[in-house]
Amino acid sequence: MYLRLLGTATSQGVPVIGCRCAACTSSDPRDNRLRTAAIVCADDARIAVDAGPDFRAQMLAARTDRLDGILLTHEHNDHTAGIDDVRPFCFMQQIDMPVYCLPRVARELKERFAYAFTDYPGVPKLDVREVAFGDRIPLGSTTIELLRVNHGKLPILGFRVGDLAYLTDAKVLPEASLDRLRGLETLVISCLNFHGTHSHLSVEEALAYVDLLQPRRAVLFHLSHRLGPHATFAAQLPAGVELGYDGMKLMLR
Repeated sequence: MYLRLLGTATSQGVPVIGCRCAACTSSDPRDNRLRTAAIVCADDARIAVDAGPDFRAQMLAARTDRLDGILLTHEHNDHTAGIDDVRPFCFMQQIDMPVYCLPRVARELKERFAYAFTDYPGVPKLDVREVAFGDRIPLGSTTIELLRVNHGKLPILGFRVGDLAYLTDAKVLPEASLDRLRGLETLVISCLNFHGTHSHLSVEEALAYVDLLQPRRAVLFHLSHRLGPHATFAAQLPAGVELGYDGMKLMLR
């Protein structure tokens, strides 16, 4: 089993349009970051995590020719705007694509992408499956456990699969979720910038959760260009903490 990071940037991506900072002008391929997304694979099953505006490019880069479902962590555009590009999978596999999301997100999808829920020819066929915190969704012979993450005041989905946890757009991890995050091999946790915001962890806050949970390995992602070039920022991180990059493959069991 493994999880591949398909995008590791915040909502503007890196480089940011028009920006001439060191990260945005870097020649290091690790500084070319698409909007945050991932794919988790076990046996022959594949679940995409989020479908933002870079979804098509991410599926092509990962050479993904089949999906068993999509898990939407929340409704913000950088996590949902690419849902129309699910169409080729629907056509090739002749399925209505399972989309796992919170009820609130399901309502948003049906409003924003209303045409997808009509009989108009050629639309992406979505089988929206509403879930709740604590639910498990199938992934081959295993399951993905859904956890609550607080994105500011907005409750969104994180998850644990095997000995790996994936927490995007985090600001606060509730106690119930912390209890389910013990004994991790790998913690993938968002880290926006050095100062954080009302809805995103700072570097210091993200590292505090790493210290609390004590995974063997931690990977920071959902990164702003304001953190600087990959190589410079990565060199400042403590032992056991790495900087994620697009295409990074994380094994799990």
